[in-house]
Amino acid sequence: MPKKTRAIKVTDKRANKPWLKKKGISRYPLETIDVRKTFLIVCEGQTEEMYFKSFPVVTATVKSYPLGCSKSTLVECTKEIIGDESYDEVWCVFDMDLKPDVVGQSEDYNEAITEARRCGFKSAYSNDSFELWFVLHYQYIDQQHLRTFYYEALGGHWGLYHYEEEGKKRAFAARIYDRLLPFQPTAIRNAQRLYEEVKDRPYHLQNPVTLVYELVISLNEHLRQ
Repeated sequence: MPKKTRAIKVTDKRANKPWLKKKGISRYPLETIDVRKTFLIVCEGQTEEMYFKSFPVVTATVKSYPLGCSKSTLVECTKEIIGDESYDEVWCVFDMDLKPDVVGQSEDYNEAITEARRCGFKSAYSNDSFELWFVLHYQYIDQQHLRTFYYEALGGHWGLYHYEEEGKKRAFAARIYDRLLPFQPTAIRNAQRLYEEVKDRPYHLQNPVTLVYELVISLNEHLRQ
């Protein structure tokens, strides 16, 4: 049976609390823990929510919401969710999902990113699809594609006949993190490389791009070791 441990808060240690002045050898090894960091992650859909909930964070508290709305509407909903609460990091996760027949879509996408930053939120935006982040685990892509391309690519990598029907089910989405974990360093490098190539363009012209890697890096700082 492993030895029991007793945790000491960093604030107590710095304050030189009396109970830390015990003489002699303690039967319990001491370990220092930091105060938990809080994340609020507001997503468009279930796939994103289940993916981020799968991160085995231990030194942070993560709340994730799938809202079923996108872009500037999602940012406005994030404001309502926060209310009087306080979070260390607030993330809005959305994508472009280009529909050529929709008027004002590019403006809405740009406004969502601008408004999120004005509010102090972080944007893990993707153009054209959130699934670009998944595909980057397997291959580097620097050509513009619609989401159907990424769906087909994932179907091939994961042996799915129809990703949009099978891959978006809750049970399958809950396993995506574990499926992708061995390739995550590759995805981060690929996403960083893409962003460097397009970061000086207007947001809607940054295609392909995904800033999901920034949220992943931030969550990785709080994982179970």
